[in-house]
Amino acid sequence: MTASVAAPATTADPKVIVALDFADPAEAIALVRRLDPRDCALKVGKELFVAGGPEPVRQMIGQGFRVFLDLKFHDIPSTVAQACAAAVRLGVWMLNVHAAGGRYMLLAAREAVTSAAASDGAKPLLLAVTVLTSLRAGDLDEIGFAAAPEALALRLARLAQGCGLDGVVCSALEAPALRRALGAQAKLVTPGIRPQSGAADDQARVATPEAAIANGADYLVIGRPITQAADPRAALARINAALGVAR
Repeated sequence: MTASVAAPATTADPKVIVALDFADPAEAIALVRRLDPRDCALKVGKELFVAGGPEPVRQMIGQGFRVFLDLKFHDIPSTVAQACAAAVRLGVWMLNVHAAGGRYMLLAAREAVTSAAASDGAKPLLLAVTVLTSLRAGDLDEIGFAAAPEALALRLARLAQGCGLDGVVCSALEAPALRRALGAQAKLVTPGIRPQSGAADDQARVATPEAAIANGADYLVIGRPITQAADPRAALARINAALGVAR
């Protein structure tokens, strides 16, 4: 069994999570070295994790960063449970599963995280993905969901909360309704965040950083506006300043 990574102690709670959507782990680590864990957390998704495995995650944690492992587990309950336990052992700050996996999968994930944390380290936040921010109402209808994105997100968020998860991943457009329904303790993580001048790229339901926070989001996942900027650290600083959290 691989021991979990102990990150240096930090009291910082940055609102921005930088999405490290890189195919080359070396490029991701090079960018991370230009950032400060007091200014942002980091998101490792499928592309980087498949390319580099857990080692880049360990390096980021070792440098003091909070890491959101964004692998969106969605499988039979036992498989998801084992994957969640492995993520706890890796030492991540946050991980997620798909709410559409259903009640028994969500309960298995929660139990696995709780049990693994009891013996392997601090308990990470466990979130449920509601409706991907790339999907529009027509896309949902095509795959068999009659509800609008907002209604489906709310239904899945309530299911996740009822199963004991810590919060959800949702569009900032749905955040006000979810905040009212789930209460102040639920963590809302919003991807699809673009500065006012930024392109939407492959996202359909987007919001500015300021609007997302005003709508009730706790954390904002932001990728290309930072990672593809000429000066990523300066781009991050501008976003933090707009949120009133500049150092």
